[in-house]
Amino acid sequence: MATDQASLAAPPVQRTVMGPARRGALFAAVTERPVSRYAAATLRIGYGLLYLVFLLREFPHREEIWGPGSPWTPALAIQLFDQTGWASFLTLSDSRTYFEVCYALALVTAALFMIGWRTRAVSLLFVVVVASFHARAIFMTDGGDNVILLMAVYLCFTACGRRWSLDARRARLRASADSAATSSPPAGAAGLWHQLGSCRRMLVTAFHNCGMFVIAAQVCFLYGSAGLYKVQGGLWRDGTALHYVLNLELFRPWPALSHLLDGHQMVVAAASYLTVLLQVAFPFVLFGRYKYPVLAVLLGMHVGIAVVLGLPLFSGAMVIADAVFLPDRFFTSLGQARRRAFRGKAGAGAGALAGADASLVPPQSGAVG
Repeated sequence: MATDQASLAAPPVQRTVMGPARRGALFAAVTERPVSRYAAATLRIGYGLLYLVFLLREFPHREEIWGPGSPWTPALAIQLFDQTGWASFLTLSDSRTYFEVCYALALVTAALFMIGWRTRAVSLLFVVVVASFHARAIFMTDGGDNVILLMAVYLCFTACGRRWSLDARRARLRASADSAATSSPPAGAAGLWHQLGSCRRMLVTAFHNCGMFVIAAQVCFLYGSAGLYKVQGGLWRDGTALHYVLNLELFRPWPALSHLLDGHQMVVAAASYLTVLLQVAFPFVLFGRYKYPVLAVLLGMHVGIAVVLGLPLFSGAMVIADAVFLPDRFFTSLGQARRRAFRGKAGAGAGALAGADASLVPPQSGAVG
């Protein structure tokens, strides 16, 4: 009886020991190793560039969209803010000069966010800019504006300035200077300084990893919910949804191209079914070997939406968001391939130059008299 009781008590003890070990491994994975740093940098560069191009593209129409002369006046926007809870610094004044200064500030902020200058502070300013412009003309936005705003908020919690940025360059220069310096902090303060640095790195890593996870989950939710919503519609089930989309005047920037595509009924039906299938299956293929083909097909789909339907902002926002699923080894392999190609071209150019120099040397005679 005592042996049986001991054997029954053993498994709970084993589970008690293994539980903290698993939790410790999970805690270490979240707080010690930042993931997808190149993907975070790609998101930062992509959204900063996309919003900068968007503001430059709408520069001739800025007054009609966001300025004091817009049909949707600042007074109307403030009345809507009382109901929705939004806010915008563009409504603080009706002065045209104030609006022009705000627009210039938005352009500078997007550019600084793209190049990664003081990324932590600029990322917060970038969120304020995107939210203010989004709220000021909320009835003129589309899905692309919503995606950019969400990603801007999430990127504030990530270390998106650790790669491909001016901050990364400054950190490398500082590390080189510190390694060359011989001075060190006093012995009493060295331990405290080391502990504070370790705590800061742990918090930054944890926020970064959680932020990247939230971004990935948001993209999965966008694709999955869009696919499930389409399944409920009869037009998507019978494969005619894209036919009606191609005949909407609002989404026909190239009528001849839309008419040409609409003439191939089987292609339109196949594209409709493929769109629904990819969106519904997207969250389930991320951890398998079909991830890269699915991402490539989604890239082509978004390019088609940008060109055929005239929605470049939405397509660009989604293409950039898809980069969150690319591992760091993908970006490093691209960098290595680029360096090899550059060295190959440099070597070929040097060889051609050497050959050209050799051809300028006159031939020597066979014998000396």
